[in-house]
Amino acid sequence: MQILQQIKDNTQKKYKKEGSLATVTYETLRYLQDTQCKNQSEEQITKVMEALKPFKLTKTEKLMIVNTPPRSPLEIQLIVQESEERLTEKEVEEIIAIVAGAFPPE
Repeated sequence: MQILQQIKDNTQKKYKKEGSLATVTYETLRYLQDTQCKNQSEEQITKVMEALKPFKLTKTEKLMIVNTPPRSPLEIQLIVQESEERLTEKEVEEIIAIVAGAFPPE
């Protein structure tokens, strides 16, 4: 989100006629303002990524966990492919605790 904000600021200053980039940047930022990522810092994201290493999740799964922090086992099942085979109930609860500690609900 911070990177997009910088692009938006630079685009507005340098390229006032650059319509498509400005539009995509603006629309994406507008969407992100209604998500959890507006409250996330780089440090929080780094902390979560480090804490998730032992769970052998894919990069995409980790990204989805950061973008839409799961609050229940059902949400973990929707994010992690074959979660029933890959994660124990204890591991699912640990992931939820990691996320809740780093990204408290609003």
